[in-house]
Amino acid sequence: MACVLLFSRTLPASHRLTRTSVCLLSLLLSCLCYWALFPADTQKSGDPTPSCRRAPANGAKRRIHKSPPCVWPLGARPSGIDASDRGPAASLRVDTPSPPMGNLKLGNKKLPNAIIVGVKKGGTRAVLEFIRIHPDVRAAGTETHFFDRNYDRGLEWYRDLMPRTLESQLTMEKTPSYFVTKETPRRISAMSADTKLIAVVRDPVTRAISDYTQTLSKTPDLASFQDLAFRNQSLGIVDTSWNAIRIGLYALHLENWLRHFPLAQIHFVSGERLIADPAGELARLQDFLGLKRIVTDKHFYFNRTKGFPCLKKPESSGSPRCLGKSKGRTHVQIDRDAVEQLRDFYRPYNVKFYEMIRPPAVFTSVAVVAAENPFEVYCVLRGELCASAWAGGITSQRRSREHLVVAGYQIQSGTPRRSEKFGFGYT
Repeated sequence: MACVLLFSRTLPASHRLTRTSVCLLSLLLSCLCYWALFPADTQKSGDPTPSCRRAPANGAKRRIHKSPPCVWPLGARPSGIDASDRGPAASLRVDTPSPPMGNLKLGNKKLPNAIIVGVKKGGTRAVLEFIRIHPDVRAAGTETHFFDRNYDRGLEWYRDLMPRTLESQLTMEKTPSYFVTKETPRRISAMSADTKLIAVVRDPVTRAISDYTQTLSKTPDLASFQDLAFRNQSLGIVDTSWNAIRIGLYALHLENWLRHFPLAQIHFVSGERLIADPAGELARLQDFLGLKRIVTDKHFYFNRTKGFPCLKKPESSGSPRCLGKSKGRTHVQIDRDAVEQLRDFYRPYNVKFYEMIRPPAVFTSVAVVAAENPFEVYCVLRGELCASAWAGGITSQRRSREHLVVAGYQIQSGTPRRSEKFGFGYT
């Protein structure tokens, strides 16, 4: 303003500026000086992004700015910067944010290499908890139900549910209902035909009772087991529409999987052997997954209260790791005749299932006499040898037919006969 007043004094008296004109002219000159000293960042009209300063060239003196770093909104790019300005990263999509530097060492989220596909109440949670001890395995903690309930959400939604893994680690998830869902094999194959599949299978009668016990704990007014399991118990007609019964028809479900995956890509875990010999089952599972045998018998102890193995106390924890309270429930007592009727119903399906998962040569000259457990098919070979077979291999033992008690059957004079003793053993 002083400059304007001095300038006004130099003019003739008739042309001197009024006080109002002096103020306006001073304000205009102040704005011009401000714009000259602090030039505004220019940007083209219509560009939705905030103004950003370019980094100085190498060797140029850097200016310190108090303003926060410039971040482009997703899907936006400054129109004044072309691909050549962005260097080697020019080919990357701008709307894909880079992972934080602190997470790079934790790896990336990947679609699973292996999936525990079933079966419900077979021991899938135990298998998942046991195998994830392995340092080369990372697993989603909850059941995703992507391939049976959430398939329309897309693979990126599914991938985001997975844990971060390193390149050398396997990504896993488990959803037991996959095994009995018709569309699941095709959908998993479409994601990756190389996906390894794991099915945990147990005696279908025991599995059905366990399934019913769990449902009853949530629905106290549920109908009786016999009413749900049979259409006509007096005639022995089983109701296969009841989900607890239908799940145990393993052979029928496996046929659907074999249309999309080779048998070598499916590993079967025995639910009974998982309880009796968890280290042995985990050893075979680690071999199937191509992992070093790190999970061994030193990791387990048998919890007599729960009735199944638990993980020993890790060094970083103050207590052992057992499955939750919902595991190991006392089963509802079912009428013995109903149990026997169901065993008779499932027996041919168990034999068929075993024939599907074992090489055909195993059954050369073999007469199957009992198959209450799909993993334990017992047979008489040429009237003298009995083969005790399970998913891990075949063991043939010479025993007198009169002294052999197998899965509740006693072999006498070449004819299977029901014995009072249940289970596998020799008298």
